[in-house]
Amino acid sequence: MNIKQIGIIIYVTVLAFSVLYSPQPILPTLIREFHITSSQAALLTSVTMIPLSFSPIFFGFILESFTAKKLLRLALLGLTVTELGIYMVSSFKIFLLLRFLQGFMLPAILTSIMTYISVGSEKGLIQKIMSIYIASTILGGFLGRFVSGGISHYFGWRYSFLVLFISLVISLVLTFFLESDSKLKKSKFIFSDALKLIKTPPYVNMYITIFCTFFTFASMLNFLPFRLTEISSAIDEFQIGMIYSGYIMGILVSLTSPKIIKLLGSEKRAILTGLAVFLFSIPLFSLYSIKLLFFSMFIFCAGMFTVHSVESGYLNKIARNNKGVVNGVYVSAYYTGGVLGTYFPGFIYKAFGWNFFLAALSFVIISGILSILLINSSSL
Repeated sequence: MNIKQIGIIIYVTVLAFSVLYSPQPILPTLIREFHITSSQAALLTSVTMIPLSFSPIFFGFILESFTAKKLLRLALLGLTVTELGIYMVSSFKIFLLLRFLQGFMLPAILTSIMTYISVGSEKGLIQKIMSIYIASTILGGFLGRFVSGGISHYFGWRYSFLVLFISLVISLVLTFFLESDSKLKKSKFIFSDALKLIKTPPYVNMYITIFCTFFTFASMLNFLPFRLTEISSAIDEFQIGMIYSGYIMGILVSLTSPKIIKLLGSEKRAILTGLAVFLFSIPLFSLYSIKLLFFSMFIFCAGMFTVHSVESGYLNKIARNNKGVVNGVYVSAYYTGGVLGTYFPGFIYKAFGWNFFLAALSFVIISGILSILLINSSSL
């Protein structure tokens, strides 16, 4: 892959994740705008992740016989149209429906990009390019929240979606400059072989771990705005968006993940180190200080994205066949955790309080650590 292709992929990835997470810092504003409860507002993230939890597998199957570039362009077109619809929406139910539809476009984009990288890169460079991709997802998650919060605060919440719509139109134009992947070698897809592949270690262990990791991550980031308003009723959308600055640490960690693996000696040790940091950071969110929560986010993101960048790169390095399926299942496991994490822990938060909420998330991460520990060291 050349610099031009990588640049386009980075831009599209940043936009995709900006679309996914842009509503989060403005959830308190949307509660007032549409006269809804906090649980209903949280659904704006959850409903988008529902299709993300199962459709990546379907798109993975498609990519065994369909070009990644074509699927990417079609999904971007759909995402662009729905983003314009959100800018114009006047009903919360229609808002939810459009977010749900976006949940089908986003996995097509992400699975296409991961597969495009995997089949279009030399084996020795896959980990490096995948690290750049993960860094782009982090940047998109941060900018989606930060810019959305800022635009909403100064110009109104609708304009954050208008800016994303214009940016998506530009991304559609840029995809015409991507090289076609139609001549890239694809393996013959056999369902039974693919199913056997994803059920065996270390694949299944890493799928379980990334499920647990993103469950915790998505839950924390989705309910944190409500915790912040508990601590300070005067906090605004821009200040909430600033809390996500910890994403910057995730970008640094992702870009240096090959060096982290080399330093620690193996992918398994790198993943376990990331999980340990992630687990350690969770109790820090019990502190009753917005400033301390701001710094806790840096540690939290460092742990999360160490796990994510190392796992995604390693899976694509060891997968010789059915790369679309391997990536599709990974994205599916990732966002299944996101769907459940952005909704169900909210009941614990509401019934038992913030500290019990944090304890539940810690238990989930411990489960992910046990899954990695069960992997034979020779396999990872």
